[in-house]
Amino acid sequence: MKTILACLLVLAVSMPVSNASCFLQPMKPGTSDGEILGCLDSKGKLHQFGSRWRTDDCLDCSCSRDGIGCCTGYATPVGYDKEKCVKIFSKAACTYKVVEKNDHSKECPVHQWVG
Repeated sequence: MKTILACLLVLAVSMPVSNASCFLQPMKPGTSDGEILGCLDSKGKLHQFGSRWRTDDCLDCSCSRDGIGCCTGYATPVGYDKEKCVKIFSKAACTYKVVEKNDHSKECPVHQWVG
């Protein structure tokens, strides 16, 4: 009982400081011979219960008996000079880079990230 209360306390404290975007897709069971083997994602791919993967859209997902839970797998820069700089997302690396608008070879300092 103490372990459960400790976990709930950690969750309650960490939720307000977390800015990750997360969602849960209801369970679409993947079956074979009537046996549920895992979750079907939006592309129809089967993922076993307990498995984790990263999507092409940089979401970190996992399969449970409740469905597929996904969260953004990257941090977004918010504390930078928006007049002088621009954020650029690399889908291949699932990361943002903040550079000067007039010279993309010069990186800008970022003071705050969310996600």
